[in-house]
Amino acid sequence: MPTDHTADVCADLSLTLSEAGAGRPVLVLHGGGGRATVAGLAARLSRTAHTLTPVHPGWDGTPRPDWLTGADDLALAYLHLLHDRRLADVLVVGSSFGGWIAAEMAVRDTAGLITGLVLVDAVGVHVPSEPITDVFALDPRALAEHSWHDPDRYHVDPAGIPAGQVAVRQANMATLRTLAGDPYMHDPKLLRRLGRVDRPALLLWGESDRVVTPAYGAAYARAFGDGRLEVVPEAGHLPQIERPDATFALVDAHLRYTGTRAYR
Repeated sequence: MPTDHTADVCADLSLTLSEAGAGRPVLVLHGGGGRATVAGLAARLSRTAHTLTPVHPGWDGTPRPDWLTGADDLALAYLHLLHDRRLADVLVVGSSFGGWIAAEMAVRDTAGLITGLVLVDAVGVHVPSEPITDVFALDPRALAEHSWHDPDRYHVDPAGIPAGQVAVRQANMATLRTLAGDPYMHDPKLLRRLGRVDRPALLLWGESDRVVTPAYGAAYARAFGDGRLEVVPEAGHLPQIERPDATFALVDAHLRYTGTRAYR
């Protein structure tokens, strides 16, 4: 069973962290929807690996220091976490905004702690021909239409959500806007920096994603020194939820392919 605790990475920044399993370390980074969106994937990975699944500061009521204003700040915080825990041969799995953080970590990982990446429908780069949909401008139904292969199944009417949960969701989106709103959902310098990242990067994409299209994912994959795109059929922006078995099979294969140590 996962256990939650806090980890101090600097004087005014503590991370809320869930850990489970044993073996190769896998850092699992959620997107704007919060840690619940990657909980199932982390649980599956924890059967054969040591998963660390943080809550990004500012999500789900956790504190965010005023200086933490971008994906680059989170990338450095998570690299400090890996260093402080003396972890190596780490696979970083990031969904959506979490994938952006994973990419920013990779370009800053001068110690070589990361040996593999999985970016799931990630944002973070600018592709002129494939603009990122402005999710802040969409109403709940339109957001569902852009995010899911089967929006009728996954769309939830906000009128039926308890007020407390609505407040948490609104606070999460406000934090996302602070960290990723300007420039919108990307680092203008990141795409050209990825060519120096030679660790194997698997980019998983839902074929029906309209927030960031598979064509955007293909451009992202080409930017890496060793990048590969895999498209998951009948899935949107969160294939780990819509098609968990297919997504996990691809992530698990990349976990085994990229590992440099023998774990028992």
